[in-house]
Amino acid sequence: MGDKKSIWKVDPILFGTVLLLLFLGILILASVSASFSLQTFGTTYYFLNHQLLFGLLPGLIFGALVFRFVSLEMIKKWSFALLLGNIFLLMLVFLPFIGGSEGAHRWIYAGPFSFQPSELLKLTFILYLASLLAAKITKHGESRKKRGWKRLFEGTETLLPFVAVTGIISFLLLKQPDMSTLGVIGLTGIIMYFIAGTPWWHTPFMILGALGAAYVLIQLAPYRFSRLAVFLDPFLDPLGKGYQIKQALIGIGSGGILGTGLGLSFQKYGFLPEPISDSIFAVVAEELGLLGASFLVLVFIFFAWRSFALARKIQDPLAKIASVGIASWITLQAFVNMGSITGLLPLTGIPLPFISYGGSALVVELVAVALLLKLTSKSYTMEQ
Repeated sequence: MGDKKSIWKVDPILFGTVLLLLFLGILILASVSASFSLQTFGTTYYFLNHQLLFGLLPGLIFGALVFRFVSLEMIKKWSFALLLGNIFLLMLVFLPFIGGSEGAHRWIYAGPFSFQPSELLKLTFILYLASLLAAKITKHGESRKKRGWKRLFEGTETLLPFVAVTGIISFLLLKQPDMSTLGVIGLTGIIMYFIAGTPWWHTPFMILGALGAAYVLIQLAPYRFSRLAVFLDPFLDPLGKGYQIKQALIGIGSGGILGTGLGLSFQKYGFLPEPISDSIFAVVAEELGLLGASFLVLVFIFFAWRSFALARKIQDPLAKIASVGIASWITLQAFVNMGSITGLLPLTGIPLPFISYGGSALVVELVAVALLLKLTSKSYTMEQ
């Protein structure tokens, strides 16, 4: 008998789906950003080059390092420390000369470089919650065998730290403000809780708490209420808060079935706000039509299906929960972005994964899918 070596075998279907999303992102950004880049910087490739050099390249490097060296033991050991470090970075955005002092406080600036800590938070929170749930999953399973009040209150040692950490994160994100990121993180956390087999009352408790908090936040901030009102009637404020969704719907309608052609969007020429980031799906629908937009939607659906199908086969609780968390985050964010820009959901300022312009988001997404590919791969032994 020879030595046994553990070999990771990446699922080729999931890997191919991720590559397809990256290819579509580069192709779409090259088309959408060319005119805006030429007008602003005198070259048609500024935003594309920036995305490649400060998003794709470092994302592939860090993703490869994570795939090669990060293990489940490291996640268990360092997930809470990583989350604490991320919370510290969220605090830095409020400091002058580091996070800026005008408008929303979402970025850390270091010379010519900038970074958005809330993007990294999506991953560090998932890893922390997966570690927390995995550590208690056996105990929660045993609690199902108990009866009466003792079973009802079993599992609070998991719920309480989750609520405490989520409360701190919520406060910092709302101060930025970045309610859309908070919504994606919160929904992802609820999904992870549900699939971890925690006591039944945790999930409705969190859903009711989230709905109650959302109601209070809408009442406290008039701009949130007006955004909800515009969602119900986009033409209520057509030149103000309803302008973006109105222009997005015009672009989507102009695309028809086959689209105007790649690079031939009219709305991106000063009419549609944020055409290379939050509103990029509207430009996709205009240039590629219903067929092209539907294809992009189907790719994200297939990404989710394949990820969840592979996660079901994972035996290790931490790997299973983390995989579901990463897949849920990326899928939820994609459909929140596409749903909001098509008028199916209230308008949010959240990017479309792998497609929207933004180096911070792409780097974190690539690191996350590298970890997802590793956790959902098959390990086996070979005798030499």
